[in-house]
Amino acid sequence: MASVRSVALKALSGPSWSHLVPRAQTLRVRAFSATMSPPSKAVVYEHHGPPDTVTRMIELPPVEVKENDVCVKMLAAPINPSDINRIEGVYPVRPQVPAVGGYEGVGEVHSVGSAVKGLSPGDWVIPSPPSSGTWQTYIVKDQSVWHKINKDSPMEYAATITVNPLTALKMLEDFITLNSGDAIVQNGATSIVGHCIIQLAQYRGIHSINIIRDRAGSDEAKEKLKNLGADEVFTESQLAVKNVKGLLGSLPEPALGFNCVGGNAASLVLKFLRQGGTMVTYGGMSKKPITVSTSSFIFKDLSLRGFWLQKWMSTDKAKECRSMIDYLLDRAREGKLKYEMELVPFNNFHSALDKALGKLGSQPKQVLTF
Repeated sequence: MASVRSVALKALSGPSWSHLVPRAQTLRVRAFSATMSPPSKAVVYEHHGPPDTVTRMIELPPVEVKENDVCVKMLAAPINPSDINRIEGVYPVRPQVPAVGGYEGVGEVHSVGSAVKGLSPGDWVIPSPPSSGTWQTYIVKDQSVWHKINKDSPMEYAATITVNPLTALKMLEDFITLNSGDAIVQNGATSIVGHCIIQLAQYRGIHSINIIRDRAGSDEAKEKLKNLGADEVFTESQLAVKNVKGLLGSLPEPALGFNCVGGNAASLVLKFLRQGGTMVTYGGMSKKPITVSTSSFIFKDLSLRGFWLQKWMSTDKAKECRSMIDYLLDRAREGKLKYEMELVPFNNFHSALDKALGKLGSQPKQVLTF
């Protein structure tokens, strides 16, 4: 039976893999004259489809580390919903197939090219903005891809800081000016973005009103959100009243709302907003449309906006992105930003994938460790 390595080398010799390991064919000729990466174990997919059937783990051969390249040994990388969507072929931005999975993560510099400045072996780095291909043991990419971070950062938070926490921070900062004492309202509060919004708002003295689904365990979910810093938590059924603002007590009417659900949950966010308020939509988990009454526009002058992190990060925002990531990692080190994760050895990828796909019910975010 052919080894995993020989199968990988045979697969990589074809033109379809040339973009993934562009220097595989020059390996024998240049092995003695160039710095090479170690072989890399990777989760790859050759075509789009169900992630649990189209992904497989193979060994990729070493590649040359050019003068401006950095070879990074990955430490941890999460399985995000957007990673699954990329493999399925339904995400708006996705790599050319065949491809290595994964989009964010943290690693340790293994070696650097002769012209690299500011990075040394042993440094911790993350791809910033995120870059495809983090589900592998070693990655070689240009030095411009990598952002050096504080090695005191908790590994699992460094691996997951870019997609969800950065989304929360950008939405809190980008649409209106919020001051201490103001309030926001959100649905999907039990999500990781929801958790981050609660904690980042509290850190800045901003109140949060949170909406969750009616389900078994909703009382426990409320208590958990309150422990994170939520001011109020309501189930959707509790808001089936004519005047939801009567439930606010001494809290101010929120000026900003966040919607990641759609349907009735989005309408509830709109009901809380004050005159001239803004609702930002960043997801649509219910797959139901947002319905807005005419009076909401005419008499309340509400604004509806959208946010997609990928679009912001692709518009030459690397410097701003990196300073915000440092801010978020500072909060994580202080214990002011936390969310549930499960660390899973890379070799157990498909077990972690099953959990990420929801096959075993609600599970913490799956983070692969290398």
